[in-house]
Amino acid sequence: MARKMTRPAPTTAASAISMEEKEQNIEEVLSYPILLTERIRVSLREVDSFKSECCSVTNLAEDICEILRFIARIASSTSSGSLYERPIRRMVAEVARLLGKTLTLVRKCRRGSLIRRVMTIVSSADFKKLQTLLENSKADMDWLKNIFEGGGGITLSLPPFASNDPIIGWVWGPIASLYMGQISDKAEAANQLASLAKDNDRNKKYIVEEGGIPPLLKLLKENSSIDVQIAAATALFHLANDEERVCVIIAELGVPIIVQVLGDSPMKVQIKLANLVARMAEHSPMAREDFARENVIKPLVTLLSIDTFTDEPGFNAGKQSFHAIVEINKERERNQSHRPGLGSSLSMQSSNGSSRVGHHKKERENEPPEVKLRLKTSCAEALSMLARGSLSNSRRMTETKGLLCLAKLVGKEQGELLLNSLMTIMEITSAAESNADFRRAAFKTNSQAAKAVVDQLLRIIKEYENPTLQIPAIRAIGSLARTFPARETRVIVPLVEQLGHRNEDVATEAAIALGKFASPENFLHLEHSKSIIDFKGVLPLLRLFKGNERARSHGLLLLCYLVLHVKNSDALQQSWVLTTLDGAIPQHPELRELITDAKRHLGVYHSGLLHSRNLDVYHSGVLHSRRSYDFNSPFFE
Repeated sequence: MARKMTRPAPTTAASAISMEEKEQNIEEVLSYPILLTERIRVSLREVDSFKSECCSVTNLAEDICEILRFIARIASSTSSGSLYERPIRRMVAEVARLLGKTLTLVRKCRRGSLIRRVMTIVSSADFKKLQTLLENSKADMDWLKNIFEGGGGITLSLPPFASNDPIIGWVWGPIASLYMGQISDKAEAANQLASLAKDNDRNKKYIVEEGGIPPLLKLLKENSSIDVQIAAATALFHLANDEERVCVIIAELGVPIIVQVLGDSPMKVQIKLANLVARMAEHSPMAREDFARENVIKPLVTLLSIDTFTDEPGFNAGKQSFHAIVEINKERERNQSHRPGLGSSLSMQSSNGSSRVGHHKKERENEPPEVKLRLKTSCAEALSMLARGSLSNSRRMTETKGLLCLAKLVGKEQGELLLNSLMTIMEITSAAESNADFRRAAFKTNSQAAKAVVDQLLRIIKEYENPTLQIPAIRAIGSLARTFPARETRVIVPLVEQLGHRNEDVATEAAIALGKFASPENFLHLEHSKSIIDFKGVLPLLRLFKGNERARSHGLLLLCYLVLHVKNSDALQQSWVLTTLDGAIPQHPELRELITDAKRHLGVYHSGLLHSRNLDVYHSGVLHSRRSYDFNSPFFE
């Protein structure tokens, strides 16, 4: 019975290339199947049986060999790094395997003894199957040749190699165009990859595994065309929605390229790059650290400040940046002028760099307001993602005019830019809450930027009825609770007012923020607790207990703080305060103990409120519950 020969289909995009094949250069990879074809031709001379079938498969092998030689000539004439080798290596590996089978089959038909013919069984079916596979391989090579003949131009056809996995063919064409195509082809290829990446994560996986990120970064860096750069940045943006893929961009040295192009490119390109920075920072802590090392904060804050400080004669970020570049270039020319051969070339580079910066600066000044608004919105989003959980990035933002700029934007902007600015402030204040040194340095009471930020946050809390805006503002004020002196009661009043907000999330966030003022960790917790009660915060606080479990938990925590810290208060003498505490059955043991202390405290200072049924609770100091409570649950976030 003839052995069944089938064409193996690639199972995944990462299969088919061994480590040994990766170590071989492309000429070595191509030389092996060419050598096999020569051996097939030599073996054909000794064929005694199935001569016509052997001639047919040998002709196909020679046709394939001619294409391999063409590809080898292209590869030898192409500079290193400009040849897309992935499809060559994968297809040629399959071709070599198939030519090896062809050589074995042809050799079986050579002259030999009767015993050898009996032991070696060959049928015409073997040749038919082999011929079909060789024809498919020739079609693969023709497809590859068309790509390289067209200089990497995009082809709409698919090779038989990708018949079982078409995505490979759709991905190979555009990536090859990125490596070897003309500028117009590269823009189209990048847009095609962006469209594929936008569809689903499986396409993204193939694009990354088939080597699509390095040419996209190179395209971004070349600064050859605005359309090309936008297309490359858009494709990278769609790919960067997963930490693993972001790490690939980082490994390909994408962060310094992005930062460099962001600082000196047209505004439409900067919008796409700011979105890319935001996407990468959102999905990867490593990206946030790398962007911090490359100081991406400076260009982002500079772009965010466009038209923001025009009323301040001492500040103009664009002019300062351009002037600094010119001065640096002049200094370099003076330092290098005594070295023969370097002065003129350096002067030319400096001149080109300065003219490019000046050209982009003029373009930015002439851009319409809606484009500037989009750029600011994207930069604010990028800053918020960079500040998330990053002390170093938050510190850099406050060391520039970033904090003051954000306060000004919150004061005069609307919509998405306002929200992104608030989110950035919220992340910065969250970092300040976790680090005392940073908090004292960035939010000093005499700091103009800190005062401006607090003023705007309080305005948002009081004047807006939009929970999406109020919640980050309330959280930011709560994070700064330990920076306010006791006399700064203006921050307490709006938070107390929000305890009675009709939106339960806003009311809960207000209780969380006030809890940070009244917490024992706050040095002024006694004074702040008294202020909360004086501004009539107890009654709206008790209404929180009608809400969900998160609202009840945080409301209960704040109420216990107030009871424990304020010795004598008419508001706490009301019977419903004790009734509320008495009916509370929290899940977390620490909160149960806090309730017990608060009830005992009420018993000491307000004896008239005691009920005999609670005496055993006061003496034991323990409230029993059937359930345990996770203090790290979302209720205490």
